[in-house]
Amino acid sequence: MIRTMFLLKELPTSKSLEKFVTRYPDADIRAISDFVNLLRAASDISDALDKLLGQHHLLQGRWWVLVLLMRQEDRTSSPSDLAEKAGVTKATMTGFIDGLEREGLVLRLMDTVDRRKFLIRLTPAGQQKLDKVMPDYYRKVQALMSNLSIPERDAMVASIKTLAAHLDIMK
Repeated sequence: MIRTMFLLKELPTSKSLEKFVTRYPDADIRAISDFVNLLRAASDISDALDKLLGQHHLLQGRWWVLVLLMRQEDRTSSPSDLAEKAGVTKATMTGFIDGLEREGLVLRLMDTVDRRKFLIRLTPAGQQKLDKVMPDYYRKVQALMSNLSIPERDAMVASIKTLAAHLDIMK
């Protein structure tokens, strides 16, 4: 499954949303406005992360692969496990791995248990790349999040988790 993010640059105004109510009387304008603002913020945050990682010559998907590998005790994982943890298809993960391997940031190793499979290992160069990126990432995330108090952040996270727990409503 390919995911394409498409979001409006101009959010609807309350006046423009009122037009929808005349046609769709069951529309909850406040819920719609809150929802598109949430989508917009998520898109903007993701875009900001892309720009930060771009300064380090990384793309978000490939960076997450490096992070997922670093989380493993032996810095090794299967492509299918990486795809599942990253929420992408196996084909997409193969593309990420191919690029990372070309740059020497990961290695493909034959699985000693099942020789038909490969394992992916973070290389020392991959770890060095993370060691350069992560302090900048942590510093900038902290600066962004410091715009909210701890109670505001706790409330935001709780609210987001509540929404995420009910996404089946959208299916």
